[in-house]
Amino acid sequence: MVGLIAGLLGGLSLWPSVAYAEDQPEEEEEYHRMTTIVVDYVAHEWWLVRWKDNEITCRFLVEHTGLPTADEVETWCGVSKAREWTNAKPCNLTDSGGDVNQCPGAYVSYFQGYPGERTIDVELPLPQVWLAISNCELNPPENTCTSLPNLRFIGEEPLANEAVIRIQGTIDGVPFSCPSDLCDLPLRPTGSNGVQIEFWADSSFGDASEIYTALVRLQPWGDFTNPEGRANDQHLWYVDVISSQWRGTQPASCSETWQVFPEIGGPPPWLLTPPDVGELYTNVSFYYLAGMLISSGQVDASFCPDGGLNRDLVANACGVQEAYAQVVDWQNMFNEEIMASAVESGVPAQLLKNVFSRESQFWPGIYKNYQEAGLGQLTENGADTVLLWNPSFFHQFCPLVLSSERCDLGFGNISAEDQAMLRGALVTKVNSTCPECPVGIDLSQANFSVRIFAEGMIANCEQVGKIIRNVTSKDPGQISNYEDLWRFTLVNYNAGSGCLSNAIQLAYRQFGYLNWENVSSRLEPGCIGAIEYVDDITFIASGVEPTPTSWVQFATPDSAQLTAMATMATMQPTFVFPTITPLPTTSQGTPQPTATLGNYPGGPTPTPGDSGYPEWPTPGPTDSNYP
Repeated sequence: MVGLIAGLLGGLSLWPSVAYAEDQPEEEEEYHRMTTIVVDYVAHEWWLVRWKDNEITCRFLVEHTGLPTADEVETWCGVSKAREWTNAKPCNLTDSGGDVNQCPGAYVSYFQGYPGERTIDVELPLPQVWLAISNCELNPPENTCTSLPNLRFIGEEPLANEAVIRIQGTIDGVPFSCPSDLCDLPLRPTGSNGVQIEFWADSSFGDASEIYTALVRLQPWGDFTNPEGRANDQHLWYVDVISSQWRGTQPASCSETWQVFPEIGGPPPWLLTPPDVGELYTNVSFYYLAGMLISSGQVDASFCPDGGLNRDLVANACGVQEAYAQVVDWQNMFNEEIMASAVESGVPAQLLKNVFSRESQFWPGIYKNYQEAGLGQLTENGADTVLLWNPSFFHQFCPLVLSSERCDLGFGNISAEDQAMLRGALVTKVNSTCPECPVGIDLSQANFSVRIFAEGMIANCEQVGKIIRNVTSKDPGQISNYEDLWRFTLVNYNAGSGCLSNAIQLAYRQFGYLNWENVSSRLEPGCIGAIEYVDDITFIASGVEPTPTSWVQFATPDSAQLTAMATMATMQPTFVFPTITPLPTTSQGTPQPTATLGNYPGGPTPTPGDSGYPEWPTPGPTDSNYP
């Protein structure tokens, strides 16, 4: 017994120690800051005793008050003895004639406690270094300074009684060292691709932080730098920093993933999050949205030809005009949630609104035949991309469906059945069809799904970065630009990674660099529908007013437009709208304005006119959201 107790007691030690991960090759060893602490405990001795002859069959220790658990008894005494105790009934003295030795089974009896101390190894947080800009107040989104700024390194030591004693590193290969926890270094103008920086902090604890990296760009604007003459230009310096340690304004979305800066002056309007949610306001006349509002009874267009509808799901010109006020209200009801998701995730709010406009015209239900759901028309293949390429989102979503043990394995390591279950659950989560809800749509579910689509955009930009690195062995920012990388991401979202990867391989092999022109021109015939998709989201009105398709009218059609539409309709008697089986819902199904056609197992074969557009569309399957 003495040996048993002694083995559980520890000594006192407060000296810090350094430990490295075991069983790792020397070049992969990971440093861990460790110390030991002393804790008091009490080991409680219990006996397992048979009623017969009062025989002690097992002695064991637990370190908590109260009765031992069945698992503890089984661990110390074995399965058979533990069952003898757990299956035993209270000893009935009447049945045993007052003799407890006649009772079957066993019981546990407390003996005594043994106070002690134990040393425990504890991993401590390492120091960190943060980046900021001094001698300048950055003005987003352009990130301009009116004076030459300093790059500020801020050391942080989380341990009490310890401090950062030095910050050092290299800027574009040139070493620097500051003997304190604060270091201001004057920045010099860089090229358009910026300069690489490495930095770390030394601690009085005797160790150092991990080595961090940053990409910093500083460029002057105007003629004030011209040494040949005087200029009246205001002194402006454009400053951009890409680093996990950056504490300034939020960098352009996905710039860290791609290691690329946006153009000088900030991203274009379609890649911005405006300072005020009111700037997301749109007033587009959506044919599908108008049709859904009419068919669900929210708009009375009974005096219009055919009740304001063409083939149930699309409003005719009269229906569009009659539903216009409600259409404008509906397309702007998600603006607050789009803005909140953009701020939280970093995905541009205007991009999200443009995508929703192009994909669903803001009707967040689902078509049974097309297997796409929500504001962004998510497919199971698109769900695969989100879960595989956005691990942070996967670890938030997975425990809602599967056990934490399976989720800890990661999406790529769980079984095919579990993957399918997660994909289906995610598509269901963004589908807001609700037969018992007003208009047939659960608006709270629709608002919740906005964040899921933002996470999906992050996943697609991660996948684009991996595709380019696999093909070129370079960071995307070395061979492309910020805007075009987002265009590639939209292709990946709409047409799939197979379409994008093949085009990138062909373009890089021929040109040695990647831009929208040479990549889009290498898309295969089955993928070229993504070009119009990207154009609609990015080019029209610079993205300020999202345009889902070329036939959508802005604002209320005037009488001349209505006459022209009516004439066009009479000249196209052979036009056939798609036959679509909606889910059971009072909303008559969900519109499919993006015409993400075919190639689903068992799905319909796409034919001209399957998009449901009021004009004859250019056919071409674009299998939306393929991983």
